[in-house]
Amino acid sequence: MNSPTNEDLVANWQNEPAPLLPLLHALHDRDGYLSEESIAAVSAGLKIPIAELFATITFYHHFAREAPGQSAPRVCTGPICALHGADALLASLDEATPMPCAGRCDGPIPVIKGHQVLIGTNAEQLAAAASPLPVANPDGYEECVFADIRAEGRSTLAGYRQSSGYTALQQAIAQSPPELIALITDSQLAGRGGAGFPTGQKWQAVANAPGELKSVVCNADEGEPGCFKDRAVLEHDPHAVLEGMLLAAFATGSTRGFIYLRYEYPETCALLETAIAEARTANLIGDNILGSDFSCELYIRRGAGAYICGEEGSLLNSLEGKHPYPRNRPPFPVTHGFEDLPTAVNNVETLVSVPQIVRRGAEWYRSLGLDGRAGTKVISLSGDVQRPGNYEVPFGLPLKTLLYQWAGGPAAGRQIQAVTMAGLSGGFLAGEDLDATLDEPSIRERGSMLGAGGIMVFDDSRNIVDVARQAMAFFAEESCGKCFPCRIGTQRLEERLSGGGPTDLATWQTEITDMGAAMKATSACGLGMAAPFITDSLLKYFPEQVAQHVQS
Repeated sequence: MNSPTNEDLVANWQNEPAPLLPLLHALHDRDGYLSEESIAAVSAGLKIPIAELFATITFYHHFAREAPGQSAPRVCTGPICALHGADALLASLDEATPMPCAGRCDGPIPVIKGHQVLIGTNAEQLAAAASPLPVANPDGYEECVFADIRAEGRSTLAGYRQSSGYTALQQAIAQSPPELIALITDSQLAGRGGAGFPTGQKWQAVANAPGELKSVVCNADEGEPGCFKDRAVLEHDPHAVLEGMLLAAFATGSTRGFIYLRYEYPETCALLETAIAEARTANLIGDNILGSDFSCELYIRRGAGAYICGEEGSLLNSLEGKHPYPRNRPPFPVTHGFEDLPTAVNNVETLVSVPQIVRRGAEWYRSLGLDGRAGTKVISLSGDVQRPGNYEVPFGLPLKTLLYQWAGGPAAGRQIQAVTMAGLSGGFLAGEDLDATLDEPSIRERGSMLGAGGIMVFDDSRNIVDVARQAMAFFAEESCGKCFPCRIGTQRLEERLSGGGPTDLATWQTEITDMGAAMKATSACGLGMAAPFITDSLLKYFPEQVAQHVQS
């Protein structure tokens, strides 16, 4: 069979919603890279100036511009994979290129070739990746996100329905959108992607916003190093994500939903496509769902590798085919989101919580936390612990309980030197601050944040200054360049951590502190505001290592 021409592919996609990314992926899959001829065809078909289109394409990590392109191996060099020899693996593979953290910190080192993820610490041992189930907590705390995820066949529609799948949707449709919003508001469910904004309040704002065409967007672009919880949910419980999106759409009056999925999860994309097809066949997606007046279509839009697209403004610009810069706010997505229309952007973990809350009630969800805190949080735990993986913890659980009792602590003879919070965005916690509890107020009291829930552990064999240097190099590489404080500040901080700058300790510390303060105060989005947490916490907990670094 002949491959489709550029014109055929453009025609297939140009009238679809959010067409640019899927069209580029179709061309990339066909040829293994994006040729000048293909780019010209996209420019003409979608009426995007070729210079603008070229700038957008080259912004992403994974769109190749020449052979061998997509077939060449890409090796994760994220913080945890670096501890397991990523540089050596990269050097041993022909035509390999590095990529940032690929969301496999619980099973390093991932290598992407084409549409397959391989795992191994050397070239001879690379094998197809398996996605482990979440770790069951040993203390018997009740779960929400992972409550049914371990059931046999859970990823299929039949398996999902065996544990009450889609009954929440039936229940909600039989009632009304205001009743659903009131329930979610009463539950105190808040965003689990890092911002922590009350979900019911967000949905109410979208429902109240003028505009007929409204959208729900599932932010599945978990690019934060050390975070891999969304991958586990999407692969083992995809219908829970779909049901959560449909409930969000019903509550807000939305008729379309988009799953923005990170590039590094190719097998996850195929599983989601199957789940959507199953749900559509069962009249759970599309027109007049379950015989009601509610209609909603769901689409997958796969990213192409850009950390900044986890930020909702950048994500929306990426969906629209624009250069994925963060947006200035206000206006906010709830009134001016996708295509400048009302849009609810929710994280995977947030959406998966909704069906359980609808079935079991707001009071049940609030009761899951400890000491009056409402709900649970999924933690992606990796690094120097004996049992890395995804854990669902009640808010208020002591951090040390997770590290030492649930995850088994560090290897024999080692001590935990530090952990990073919120992936990398929360910087380090160490010393007495490891006595924190796993909830946002407790973590923020210690100068950090819980964020999306990635925690990376570093024992006393690790060079923490070098860990900080790698983290800042990541932020410098991933800065979108829109604003001066982040674009230049991350580079200057990386230089200081790489041995550049003054050799006088007091001057070095002053420069680091002043640059960080300027970045926090004036950066356009969370990347520039979060990056200084790395250097601030390094100075706070490890002054002796800093002094040795500066004066050596």
